[in-house]
Amino acid sequence: MRYGHAASLCKFFFSAALLFTVALTTPSFAAGQSAGADEKTSREITIVALGDSLTAGYLLGPSEGFADRLQAALHEAGHDNVKVLNAGVSGDTSAGGLARLDWAVGPEADAVIVELGANDALRAIDPELTRKNLGEIVSRLKARGLPVLLAGMLAPPNLGRDYGEAFNSIYPDLAREHGLILYPFFLQGVAGERHLNLADGIHPTAEGIDIIVRGILPSIEKLIAEVQER
Repeated sequence: MRYGHAASLCKFFFSAALLFTVALTTPSFAAGQSAGADEKTSREITIVALGDSLTAGYLLGPSEGFADRLQAALHEAGHDNVKVLNAGVSGDTSAGGLARLDWAVGPEADAVIVELGANDALRAIDPELTRKNLGEIVSRLKARGLPVLLAGMLAPPNLGRDYGEAFNSIYPDLAREHGLILYPFFLQGVAGERHLNLADGIHPTAEGIDIIVRGILPSIEKLIAEVQER
């Protein structure tokens, strides 16, 4: 009886020790949840800037274009996991952006900045055509589940009041219709400022790009938040 009792005690202590070891070496469910949340938050987020010469960095040096400066500003703001890809093509219209959409915004994209329409206005293209093209771009991106920031543009005043009203309403209308983040005017604080533009008076200098980036940054952070929520 004593031998049997001793054997039972040995088994009890061995089982208790085994359970204690497992408890020490197995992460808790809460810790697992926290690790998963950290991984979700820190994973790389890729934002594609789909645009024209304003995003392409026309006549600017390396690392002076919009995509590079925006990525640098995001990193300074603590968004080290965000990468911004430059999908700007100088001279592109809304029709050009639509034509190259499928390969310009690849499967790596998590969100898109749409900055198109300036060349439409400079060429006095019918605003209804611009509206249709931008609407199709946005619809395709939304169908892919990609959050979109729509960067607005304003028509040159020399095109007249009627054209200006028809063109300028495109961006807020599309933003409301599709539930987009809207940055009303991409060139805010830069347009018309001679010292912030190149000799052509249209394209921003490196200093002008930095002002654009500072202005749009809070809207980009909203875009990042949308990606993280999804």
